[in-house]
Amino acid sequence: MFLTISTTGNEQHPATDLGFLLHKHPDRAFSATVSYGKAHVLYPEADAERCTAALLLEVDAVALVRRGKGKGRGGAPDAALAQYVNDRPYAASSLLAVALSGVFSSAMRGVCAAKPELPSQARPLRVEIPALPARGGPGLVQALFEPLGWRVSAEPVPLDTRFPQWGDSRYVSLTLESETLTVAETLRHLYVLLPVLDDAKHYWVSPDEVDKLLRAGAGWLPDHPEQKLITSRFLSRRWSLTRQAMERLELTRLAEADDSEVEDIDNAVGAEAETEEKPTPLAVQRREAVVAALTRAGAARVLDLGCGQGQLVQALLKNPRFTEIVGVDVSMRALTIAARRLKLDHMGERQASRVQLLQGSLAYTDTRLRGYDAAVLSEVIEHLDLPRLPALEYAVFGSARPRTVLVTTPNVEYNIRWESLPAGHVRHGDHRFEWTRREFGAWAAAVAERHGYEVEFVPVGPDDPEVGPPTQMAVFERRTTVENSRNARGGNAENGRNAHTETRHTEKAHTENEKNVSAANVNAGDENENAGDEKACDGNGKSEKEAKAA
Repeated sequence: MFLTISTTGNEQHPATDLGFLLHKHPDRAFSATVSYGKAHVLYPEADAERCTAALLLEVDAVALVRRGKGKGRGGAPDAALAQYVNDRPYAASSLLAVALSGVFSSAMRGVCAAKPELPSQARPLRVEIPALPARGGPGLVQALFEPLGWRVSAEPVPLDTRFPQWGDSRYVSLTLESETLTVAETLRHLYVLLPVLDDAKHYWVSPDEVDKLLRAGAGWLPDHPEQKLITSRFLSRRWSLTRQAMERLELTRLAEADDSEVEDIDNAVGAEAETEEKPTPLAVQRREAVVAALTRAGAARVLDLGCGQGQLVQALLKNPRFTEIVGVDVSMRALTIAARRLKLDHMGERQASRVQLLQGSLAYTDTRLRGYDAAVLSEVIEHLDLPRLPALEYAVFGSARPRTVLVTTPNVEYNIRWESLPAGHVRHGDHRFEWTRREFGAWAAAVAERHGYEVEFVPVGPDDPEVGPPTQMAVFERRTTVENSRNARGGNAENGRNAHTETRHTEKAHTENEKNVSAANVNAGDENENAGDEKACDGNGKSEKEAKAA
């Protein structure tokens, strides 16, 4: 990964002043270890008329995989080989931007103790980057750099010069030239725009990236015509951070236009208004209700079925009473986002041992999900077509059989209270259905009856006296008495094949049921039981054999 910065001069203003500005002596090579390799600064030419500083970044591909995105607990689902063989060591990206900020940190701030007058002086500059990934092509490169005062030459790099019919790659050979910019401005432009053009970062984007963007973008980003694209890409398209940055940039622009301070502009709301209590979002109330129900149930090992982007898993991790948390989702993309949200790559071993993310479909049984204290289906069932609900029912209640199951789903009756929701519309475009309280209660009661559970209903959110709460939650508790186990087993014998359900009052009985594929096999096995079994009685005085027949 290679970048050069060149300048010209004369006897009165020698080009070697570039060494003072970059804090790197032209007569000596400089090397420094960075997070994912080693950075070298050297001067291929250095005299009074022309001086060139080159930054060479040697990327350790193995370290990048082991400590960065694409590797680790729940890392990006790249192919194993692609993690090691890719363009990261060669194409300018956020790796080079981070190296720039580390190696030339004083130069980026415009600090030069030896010659304090130099940082503010514009000078002839030429920047060359032979391999720059440009997602958007040469046109985007020009749209980003030309408004800043650069003359831009972005030549597409062909995929293979021997096969011109293959066309161009997504890389360009970039040359920038200007006589009106300082070295500090140049470095700040590159720091922001290199990862923007690559549209990727090699590290987790945290809230402090907003401050980094605003510091590096001071003086040019608030008025840039591509401000929104730059902000979104620099912050890895995290909408909450992008919105925060855009708001702060707008305040900066207004303050500059009014020749005042940002604090003087941002005073429309008094300090007392900031202390007003804001309503808690329904999603937060739902997670709090789930955590409270799991706590009451005494659950320690919990399944989050249909975990999505990991919000509930994150909430459960904050409570040490939950010793094992497993998030399951059919979408690998959702699991990747969840891993980033949880910062699994940077999590300590002890904390990481409590959490696991699995890819799986709830329409099929999965032996990995057995033996847990509780399972949560939070806003999941409404995303399934109704004919597929029996398969999910069996996978959770018949096969996995946790002691406690929590199911939340929207209450369609409450939809009339949402002013922004048109009449007759569901809350989310992917919802296949939304139930009334009566419909949800009937389904939950039938599931509990078929599988040997007791069920109670808990409102989530404000409980409207007319239409009920916005979210309804069913709390299923598995029956433990012999009588209830026998009743549940009898219900399964009647409904098992059509609804794909199954239950047993012990793990041994459950295993025997899986081996037997018909009632005839069960009866045949009963006839081979020894005589002692005929004397074993259930709670009503019947023999076990008679109980099975019943």
